[in-house]
Amino acid sequence: MLRIALAATLLASPLAAAETKEQSCRYQADVVAAVQKARLDRVKERDVPEAVAEAGPTWPENYNAAIPLITPWVYEQKMRDIRKKDLGAAWMELCLQQ
Repeated sequence: MLRIALAATLLASPLAAAETKEQSCRYQADVVAAVQKARLDRVKERDVPEAVAEAGPTWPENYNAAIPLITPWVYEQKMRDIRKKDLGAAWMELCLQQ
């Protein structure tokens, strides 16, 4: 949970004038979903940043800094939760509440 708060805090730093909180939360949720997909694809934890980069992220480059922070949290989850839960949606909900 500390990693989530840390990542959210880092990413919530001054937003570009054109970027709303909702957009920022969406980008963060997209990062979480990409890491979750890497886990489902059985990518080794240490290889996640490279695998996500190869997939062609759809978020601004500065959000890549969250990948090393989010990856351990995703990889700590039980595989049944990774298969059944939408971690990106959960992240989005938590982010919007902050």
